[in-house]
Amino acid sequence: MSVTLHWFLPSHGDGRSIVDRPHVTASGANTPREPEIEYLAQVAQAAEHLGFTGMLTPTGTWCQDAWLSTAALLTRTSRIKFLVAFRPGTLTPTLAAQLAVTYQKISGGRLLLNVVTGGDSVEQRRFGDWLDHDQRYERTDEFLRLLRAIWSGEPVDFDGKHYQVRDARAFDLPDPVPPLYFGGSSEAALPVAARRADVHLTWGEPPAAVGAKVARLRELAEEEGRTLRFGVRAHVITRDASADAWGTAQRFLDEMDPADVAASQKRMAGLESAGQQAMNRLHSGVKTGDVRELEVHPGLWAGVGLLRGGAGTAFVGSHTEVADLVEEYHAAGIEEFVLSGYPHLEEAYWVGEGLRPELRRRGLLAPEEATR
Repeated sequence: MSVTLHWFLPSHGDGRSIVDRPHVTASGANTPREPEIEYLAQVAQAAEHLGFTGMLTPTGTWCQDAWLSTAALLTRTSRIKFLVAFRPGTLTPTLAAQLAVTYQKISGGRLLLNVVTGGDSVEQRRFGDWLDHDQRYERTDEFLRLLRAIWSGEPVDFDGKHYQVRDARAFDLPDPVPPLYFGGSSEAALPVAARRADVHLTWGEPPAAVGAKVARLRELAEEEGRTLRFGVRAHVITRDASADAWGTAQRFLDEMDPADVAASQKRMAGLESAGQQAMNRLHSGVKTGDVRELEVHPGLWAGVGLLRGGAGTAFVGSHTEVADLVEEYHAAGIEEFVLSGYPHLEEAYWVGEGLRPELRRRGLLAPEEATR
């Protein structure tokens, strides 16, 4: 096995800090970068130039629409794929099937799909979705079953708990059929992943915890007569020297206002997502003064999760040290890494020009990636 590297499109904005609002650093004022199309194009072009396979584009009321943002970037790029996140509760399976067919036609087959069931009821209700956590995964299961059936090319009649369709079809078949990436760590989520997903994504818990999840999902998938690939979603701070990487992480920590951390932790404590709760447990919501106190595994820093929901850990260290951590996850069954860093433009170059050559030297990159 080898690994595939993806990058992240900051369609919510970007900057040289984890902190969202403008603030003053030791080197002067730090103003966040707005997610204007020209800046997003710079990030996408850099990721393509540096050899990343795809770019994850998030979904939610806190960011730009993933379908439209990435479609606008198709003419600014030529090879890189876009891992478009969407919520099954916000569109029908038939519409999703048609969107995918259209996207593949206009992009030349550059669509990957990231299925986000949703672990925040407050956010879901903004879209008019009032189902509870487990009901949302039931709906996702039906949604993905219908989506694949429509892509089979035959008209579909279906009577389920959440969807009833007659003669559902798309105007054509997607070429190729986009792989389905799926996140979810709860007991309601794992069987859906085993039945429907192509790639299961998990946030960057320590490798032992990730390995246990991979083993569980492999068993569930085998019971369904299927196999899964596995990926990790995490941030990264990689530098020529380890001290420089940890110095950047220390700066991120120093810039955090304890009041902002407390408010963020209060909000995230109420989320239903099992993955988010796992992230929360890694740092316990406490801002420390020493960056190393939040190192929960060699080279794995939980400080991002003090302010940011979702991926709350970062791979931190020299290119060699970060490559060691990638190898450790790879040994646990991880084949795909969806990485990000602040700012996304500059950090993409640190990964592309520093980490990727080290992974190539170790023979860890997928054959098509190693030649880029």
